[in-house]
Amino acid sequence: MQILYLCDTIINVKTLKTLKLRIKDRHAKVLVAMAREVNQVFNFCNETSMRAIQERYQWLSGYDLQKLTAGFSKCDDVKVGSGTVQLVCAEYATRRRQFKKARLNWRVSNPKSSKYSLGWVPFKGGHAKYKAGQVEFAGQKFSLWDSYGLSQYELRAGSFSQDSRGRWYLNVAVEVQCKASAGICAVGIDLGLKECATTSNGDKLEGRWYRANEKALAIAQRARKKKRAKAIHAKIGNQRKDAMHKFSTKLVRDNAAIFVGNVAAAKLVKTKMAKSTLDAGWSMLKTMLEYKSHQAGIVFEEVSESYSTQTCSQCASIEGPKGLKGLGIRQWTCSCGAVHDRDVNAARNIAARGHARLAGGIPVL
Repeated sequence: MQILYLCDTIINVKTLKTLKLRIKDRHAKVLVAMAREVNQVFNFCNETSMRAIQERYQWLSGYDLQKLTAGFSKCDDVKVGSGTVQLVCAEYATRRRQFKKARLNWRVSNPKSSKYSLGWVPFKGGHAKYKAGQVEFAGQKFSLWDSYGLSQYELRAGSFSQDSRGRWYLNVAVEVQCKASAGICAVGIDLGLKECATTSNGDKLEGRWYRANEKALAIAQRARKKKRAKAIHAKIGNQRKDAMHKFSTKLVRDNAAIFVGNVAAAKLVKTKMAKSTLDAGWSMLKTMLEYKSHQAGIVFEEVSESYSTQTCSQCASIEGPKGLKGLGIRQWTCSCGAVHDRDVNAARNIAARGHARLAGGIPVL
């Protein structure tokens, strides 16, 4: 039996979306100088906060740090504005509170250092403007590859960020119109290592992006070709992100409810399966599914996946492969006569548990 879901109609509902666009390389020198100034403000906050705790037993808030850094943007040859300085102070206070430390790690501006901090220049909403194929910020104009058509959006808060290869990107929040999903069915997703994700419909997302490029990466690392190694790492990340975006978009477009098993990735990364677990990127996939489901107005839930592989999705008896020896068994037959693919069967059980949670109002398992 297939349960149908009806999505709530979305009329004139808007949401925020972050766009990422690459800045042309000729502006890297100016952005690096701005990032150095951001690091100076961050390190000043770090030093001042640590001294306040040691000498006066006082924890400085973001507002206190903003008052102490007032006037920095008016110094000679300083390119960043007061809005950026205020955001850096607020971000420092947030991270210090998050990690519960009196002092955070210093931000290093020397690119030759092994502890070099990748560039980061935040800005407030309205401080960056798009005009004629360029973004104006802090008196500077930055050309970029506009793949989204920024002229149709109103730019809000965002940042300029640098990747490991020295390339700069504009990350900016914009307001977009929500599009309701046309799907009326539900789908369960079983997360795995060989196949990153398997749906109850039988669709699979092939993983192992790192494994596929591991040989080329090892050659580059042994030859000490740092630029080549960084390029391969970036390629792996891009392949993973592209595949997950396509997979998650299709699921959200075709379904009205999505249920995912609550795999404990944090525990698996401490085992011998750490490399495969990190390569699978489960957290990234779940994050994509969650925010895309929210934008489309459909249901997204994480449910318990315990015994989902061993339980028959037809008769609910627990007869499937068990333990480490059972990991190599990809198909099994139940006593009721049903033949199961272990991943598809697990995804169907996850979908059934999702239906039960919505029907019974059961809290998070």
